[in-house]
Amino acid sequence: MSDKITRGTANVFADLGYADAGERQTKTRLALEINGLIKARRLKQAEAGEILGVPQPKISALANYRLDGFSVERLMAFLTALNQDVEIIIRPRRDRQAGRVLVSAVR
Repeated sequence: MSDKITRGTANVFADLGYADAGERQTKTRLALEINGLIKARRLKQAEAGEILGVPQPKISALANYRLDGFSVERLMAFLTALNQDVEIIIRPRRDRQAGRVLVSAVR
């Protein structure tokens, strides 16, 4: 057994070798915010489904971070339905590396 420690990147999905790591990380971050809002408002899954316009099983999938059935756009629409503004900022990278998508929340 090796005692070697490997430092990961900021994206666990990239560390695991997923080709769509950026999209997975973006979806997870958006879902984290949605789930936090649902919890803070003490909404039942059926109530959240009514607000978001989806059946309760979709809310269950979202709550369990099974996100393959959701697009980034749909998750952003959920946030706006929960009275959140979603702002997209495009800017050049200074280090000439490939661009990335970052999701941050302001409370």
